[in-house]
Amino acid sequence: MTARLRLAVALTATLTLSGCAPEAPDYQSVWSTTSSAPPTSTTTAAADGDEPPINIATFLERAGVVGEPVAADKLTDLIVTIPTPPGWQPYRNTNLAPGTRMIAKGDTYPTAMLMVFELIGDFDVAQALSYANTDAKTSENFTELNSSTEDFAGFPSSMIEGSYDLAGSRMHSYNRIVFATGAPPDKQRYLIQFTVTGYADKAVEEASDIEAIIRGFTVKLP
Repeated sequence: MTARLRLAVALTATLTLSGCAPEAPDYQSVWSTTSSAPPTSTTTAAADGDEPPINIATFLERAGVVGEPVAADKLTDLIVTIPTPPGWQPYRNTNLAPGTRMIAKGDTYPTAMLMVFELIGDFDVAQALSYANTDAKTSENFTELNSSTEDFAGFPSSMIEGSYDLAGSRMHSYNRIVFATGAPPDKQRYLIQFTVTGYADKAVEEASDIEAIIRGFTVKLP
């Protein structure tokens, strides 16, 4: 049986860390080759007569790509890591996809999340990356602060940074998608998602930690 796989493709961690935290919107798409239902987009509806914009998970599913979640620290052909600043700790929740690494400071935001998927199937990487920021851009009152389509550590990548409204709070997030290829002989292709989210009104206060996590995000061959 093929497992149903979740791929987070948005500017926010897709779960609530505590009862007092704002409820995060569901930006997860379910990847499954066993489902007979057509793929659906997690973005907002487009104008009448137009197909809603699709996200990267939907694009990959339509291309026939299967994603298997894998813990970053279990990879042998690729090094994928994020640092843990003082005062941050691992966060575990059964709602997270298998293998997800998540760290948090305190009981709520800020958070940093790292997900890795082993990809099976051929697809156009550049075309896939053109859908990497769909969910982010359709977040409520989203304001783009920065973006890049330059390679990351030599691998194809897309990054977007911005702010948006969530349950009465203004959030600030950094999101990067990387398509990395592992070492020979297998040269396995992976999708890596790295997201850091915090409250916008605490951006200055938390800048040091968040910048350290972003700078320390590493994707490289062994």
